[in-house]
Amino acid sequence: MKDYKKYYVLPATPEEVYLALTNPVSIEIWTGEAAEMTAEPGTEFSLWEGSIQGKNLEFEENKKLVQQWYFGEQEEPSIVTIKLHPDKHGTSAELRHTNIPDNDYDDIVEGWDSAYFGSLDEFFSGF
Repeated sequence: MKDYKKYYVLPATPEEVYLALTNPVSIEIWTGEAAEMTAEPGTEFSLWEGSIQGKNLEFEENKKLVQQWYFGEQEEPSIVTIKLHPDKHGTSAELRHTNIPDNDYDDIVEGWDSAYFGSLDEFFSGF
């Protein structure tokens, strides 16, 4: 199991980024795919038409979200924490993803950089 941590700067306010991460309509706009999401702890979510699935664990409006991502049978849950910090260029998004299965690590890192935060950057840069 591996962990991954990285900061991404997005050209939007923390409030706008939080909405883009938690509102299913916003998620569908920047991903181009169906999404199921509710900003309620204990609910399950699905992104990219089910390619990413898990459980929402914690929300702090405009500041943080914590999710468990499912990778089949795992002894330790894979936890994603995204913290949003105001930045002179918009928002610094602090990503920490723990307990990534070794076989999935490279694909997950590429997904964070291109599909997830890359798409968010493109979405907000279009305004």
